[in-house]
Amino acid sequence: MAITKQYLKNKSICKVTFSLPAKEAQKVSVLGSFNEWSESDAVQLKKLKNGTFKGTVDLLKDHSYEFKYLVDGTFINDEQADAYKPNVFGGENAVINL
Repeated sequence: MAITKQYLKNKSICKVTFSLPAKEAQKVSVLGSFNEWSESDAVQLKKLKNGTFKGTVDLLKDHSYEFKYLVDGTFINDEQADAYKPNVFGGENAVINL
């Protein structure tokens, strides 16, 4: 798992790239506070030849966002998240700080 942040000069945007190795998975997306946890608005990650799913989203700098990966219908956290925050389901969400 990996999160890459690319801050754009003179803009309030950060390009965030999510990468998740999941060779056996069919579909991986990212849901979070940046898309109202909506599956229809989720960031769809594209499967690369090496089995890693990868996708990029533009997010506002100076904000924190909660998120989770949705892998074939199962939610998982990113092990390299900046932090974790308890959620209403008794688990926790990954957090990215920009």
